[in-house]
Amino acid sequence: MSTSVLVVDDAELFRTGLAAALARAGFAVAGEAGDAESAVSMTEDTQPDVVVLDILMPGLSGLDVVEKIRAASPGTRVVMLSASESEEDLLECIRAGARGYLVKDGSFDELARSLRDVASGGAALSGRMAGKLLDVLFQLLRHQEFTASRHPALTGRELEVLHHVARGLTSKDIGDVLFISENTVKNHVRNVLDKLGLHSRNEAVLYAIRENLIAL
Repeated sequence: MSTSVLVVDDAELFRTGLAAALARAGFAVAGEAGDAESAVSMTEDTQPDVVVLDILMPGLSGLDVVEKIRAASPGTRVVMLSASESEEDLLECIRAGARGYLVKDGSFDELARSLRDVASGGAALSGRMAGKLLDVLFQLLRHQEFTASRHPALTGRELEVLHHVARGLTSKDIGDVLFISENTVKNHVRNVLDKLGLHSRNEAVLYAIRENLIAL
């Protein structure tokens, strides 16, 4: 069974040319739409496998159309076909629920292959856009590593001890509350200070409150 595709682009010449090329390549062209309202209406009527959508549309943006298309036909997947190579546009489209982002200067063979992949449950990105996405993921992972290095993992017992330190309890009082020895409490406090790179109980308490590690 051939993949059904709805082509949405406000440039009539490009839209009709792409629809004709897809039909010659064996796709079932469900129709063409030149504006957001028609795109949503035709998606609801025809329930295509894939909608090929330009990100720049008159009226609603392509991003808004993605959400409306997904609501009108949950089984339909959206592939953005855009002249924009903006990292921001790429991320916004992914956030909106698009399953692909292809640039218009790519080859038709790449487009056809991508549409079939998306229709079968995959995803599609032009090579340059895939590189941009990897760059974003790399920066995100680096940020997570940096954040983790600033917040060394404290054990549940260490957090308990820190909470009671913040309440103003002495090591002996904390030991009585937690049913552990005073020396054990002091060891926990020392471990907390070592992990956080701090020098006093007060510094540890202020840090823990600021970073939402404990709540008073």
